Amino acid sequence: MTARLSPRALNRATLARQFLLDRTGAGLPDTVTHLGGLQAQEPQEPFVGLWSRVRDFDPHELSRLLEQRTLVRLHLMRRTVHLVTADDAWHWRPRHHTLLRQRTLGTYRRDLAGLDPDVLAARAHDLMADGLPRSLGDIGRALAAHWPGIRPRVLGESAVAALVPTVQLPPRGTWRSKAGASYLPLSTWLARTDPPAPGGVDAELVRRYLRAFGPATSTDLRAWCGLAGLPGAVAALRDAGELISFRDDRGRELLDLPDAPRPDPDTPAPVRFLPAFDNAVLGYHDRTRLIDDTHRGLSVAGERLVLVDGRVAATWTTDNSTGTVTVNPLRPLTPADHTAINNEADRLAAFLREPVRPWHDAQGAVPPKEAPAVP
Repeated sequence: MTARLSPRALNRATLARQFLLDRTGAGLPDTVTHLGGLQAQEPQEPFVGLWSRVRDFDPHELSRLLEQRTLVRLHLMRRTVHLVTADDAWHWRPRHHTLLRQRTLGTYRRDLAGLDPDVLAARAHDLMADGLPRSLGDIGRALAAHWPGIRPRVLGESAVAALVPTVQLPPRGTWRSKAGASYLPLSTWLARTDPPAPGGVDAELVRRYLRAFGPATSTDLRAWCGLAGLPGAVAALRDAGELISFRDDRGRELLDLPDAPRPDPDTPAPVRFLPAFDNAVLGYHDRTRLIDDTHRGLSVAGERLVLVDGRVAATWTTDNSTGTVTVNPLRPLTPADHTAINNEADRLAAFLREPVRPWHDAQGAVPPKEAPAVP
């Protein structure tokens, strides 16, 4: 008979794998690899996500790794910007290419009606072949010279989010930077020509997901990656004896790896502050392991969330001028909860006041020169 996992057991397993039960002492590249990347549509949010997961997290180390091209920011899952390692960017971006193209062209199907997307992609490749960083607006305006009847924003977003694998360059995404987004092709930024891994979902991608998010349903995995080929990859792991199964309270099958952590459901869970759009919540179709259905909308509204006893119990905001963190409860909290929240909020506020250091790249040079703007 297949064992059942209670909601609390499932919650604690998720917290453990997301480093939200105990902060990890692993280096940032290893942490980002384990997590399968961090949602980074809002450039500063990964800093809080990593602060809540990594012991003695130094925000300037993340900036340095972006500048050194060890970590990169690019469009991936759910057509949003993710912070991933350079190696994952290189191998995962081709897997998502068809999905990114379909979703972007579907969003702008009326604007792009009659336009051959392969021709648009070729024009965009030619435009960015000189290796000069450009903003989305500059790319769009340059492409609009060929298609004057289409809005530059549509052309630029179609190019950088879907048709050409591109990277958002630092200082965008570095500590407390307000720099706008500029882009280069992924192959240019990483100076790589080796062939990426084959596309689609393979057994290793399933393993990676379960290490960071399991136990989970196949529907959860599909919601995270959006890729085709899931049944075959799961079947291959089953045949190899690499998967075990559980059932949740609703009788759904939960897939997992045999040696993955599944802590005692009574393991205490500390207060944790999550950034906007954190993958600990968004990485599932069924998000009730962390957030009640009544509050599900907060996860896609850009609200920052507070976990109390492992579940979303409040939202939080910060005043950038004073560094004050304000918590807004979603349900009644005990005096002990208030004390734990206030203590963690004070630590977070101190972290957010960490001063900025000057931008530099790995060689100590100034940022790369951008291409001239298109009038």
